[in-house]
Amino acid sequence: MSSAKRINLALQGGGSHGAYSWGALEALLEREDLDVVAISGASAGAMNAVVFASGLLEGGREGARRKLQDFWLSVSAEGALPSAERGVFDLWLNAWTTMFSPQRWFDAASQFASPYAFNPLDVNPLRDHLDGLVDFAKLRAGAGPRLFVAATNVQTGRGEVFRREALTCDHVMASACLPQLFQAVEIAGVAYWDGGYSGNPPLWPLFADGESQDTIVVEIDPIARKGTPRSAEQIADRVNEITFNASLLAELRAAEFVDRLLESGALKDSQHRRQRLHRIGGDGKLDSFSAASKLDVTWTLLTTLRDLGRAAARRWLEANFDAIGQRSTIDVGAVIGRRS
Repeated sequence: MSSAKRINLALQGGGSHGAYSWGALEALLEREDLDVVAISGASAGAMNAVVFASGLLEGGREGARRKLQDFWLSVSAEGALPSAERGVFDLWLNAWTTMFSPQRWFDAASQFASPYAFNPLDVNPLRDHLDGLVDFAKLRAGAGPRLFVAATNVQTGRGEVFRREALTCDHVMASACLPQLFQAVEIAGVAYWDGGYSGNPPLWPLFADGESQDTIVVEIDPIARKGTPRSAEQIADRVNEITFNASLLAELRAAEFVDRLLESGALKDSQHRRQRLHRIGGDGKLDSFSAASKLDVTWTLLTTLRDLGRAAARRWLEANFDAIGQRSTIDVGAVIGRRS
């Protein structure tokens, strides 16, 4: 039986900023004394999760590292996207990024069209690349970390979590479906949008899974920022961060509440266990990257973010590896504002 420490990973979404999690995953793969037993993810976090798991299944740690790089290179501006598809993809990104420019805000807003109008055939280059890299039939049937992919039900507004045993490319694309850019993804007659709206990333499946009580959240959207945004771009960026962190904060509040009940003895239920929570990120390194850069797929930006994530994970492991299996390394009460 392996003596490696077992952990869960919770990967936030955030478009191109998901390359930060790519770097963090590379650093975690370097540790032979660490096993990832479950991963939850939304949007880019879901893509990282399935690519990582697929690589592990097919080629072990080196296979996961290689497949993650292949995935991010394939969607980069310098990657293998065919020129026709690249043109369409760049058109989408350019249309959306103008929305974050204060000088062109009102003009762009008046001209911006629904994806049902400017992309009536629902072409999504990312789907082909993901489907080409990941053998979903093999992934569903194979061994490896449990997977939990979040998407948002458009009709109910509720989050839904899809498990590894049922995953298809459609589930992952639903998790990454920004409604301003892509048509809703329909699965069994139900329309879905980006999972970040309802679970970014979802924590409860990891807590209920039971194989590990240690969960590392890889944070992409800063939860806290100093100062008050004043420009239109700064305001839009902060609204974006608050929106996509709301579900995570709600789950952290619930986890902290249950933890206090267990600690006090008020809750005595074998189905509930104290959870040890950890975080990679949240150190301010991503604060200078605007929301608009989440749609920048230049290789220079992606590798810069990868390097930041890899360095952050290595620092965290050096400082906190011994805490895995022993205690939390973040003060959840402080994060959610229950105590300072």
